[in-house]
Amino acid sequence: MKAIWNNTVLAESDDTVVVENNHYFPAESLNREYFEDSIAQTTCPWKGRASYYSVRANGELNKDAAWYYPDPKPAAENIRNRVAFWKGVQVVR
Repeated sequence: MKAIWNNTVLAESDDTVVVENNHYFPAESLNREYFEDSIAQTTCPWKGRASYYSVRANGELNKDAAWYYPDPKPAAENIRNRVAFWKGVQVVR
């Protein structure tokens, strides 16, 4: 699977975990030069508190376009150290 935004491959892996129709990529599969830490956080009742990355590629910023659970609840342990995408990031084979 590949996560692509603004003609840039943000992540690529054959080992994604699908939860609620989102592909969670291993953290080590991210092309880190495109990611910036964000202060945004949200909470999911069963997964826990999510943190976000903004993505910058080809001179454009996609704010809070990726999220991860630094300390997921036990029911979501399978997505620890994994990152998912939204806000126009395409996930394709």
